[in-house]
Amino acid sequence: MGLMDDLGYEAKSPNRLQQVMQRLGSTRLSGRILSKTLYPMDRALFKATGGRTTVSGVLGGLAVIMLTTTGAKSGKLRTMPLIGIPLGNDLAIIGTNYGQESTPGWVYNLEASPAAAVGYRDKIVAVTARRADESETDRAFDLAAAVLTAYAEYRLRADHRAIRAFVLQSTA
Repeated sequence: MGLMDDLGYEAKSPNRLQQVMQRLGSTRLSGRILSKTLYPMDRALFKATGGRTTVSGVLGGLAVIMLTTTGAKSGKLRTMPLIGIPLGNDLAIIGTNYGQESTPGWVYNLEASPAAAVGYRDKIVAVTARRADESETDRAFDLAAAVLTAYAEYRLRADHRAIRAFVLQSTA
């Protein structure tokens, strides 16, 4: 048993329209726009549907998790929609930030406090995050690119910084 089983997590292949939407979303301009606009829409739709779906799920066919971390500076709970990448029975998350120049805030939050929670559909599971080693990061990128082809583009665009990946493991 692992986090995927605890959550009932499943990643499905996107349909043709969702594949087109993914390609459109992988451009540099789309990355800038999505990095500012997508997460509030995903959170709102996730909440409105009782965790059943997100904008990324509908338009891109992506299985989105809600990661709740403790703010590194504020100490407040912060929830971000992210794509969970199946890695064995656990989930990996990658701090690409759509290939933007900056590292996403949730990365710093997990580095300061690895205790977090993951929501998927109607389930919430307590997790511990650990930094993925280099081979796990490469494997997570390979697996992520199979789900969302933009991950390869994100990695190229953000090659000026170390993109951190984490493995989420259930504490239950």
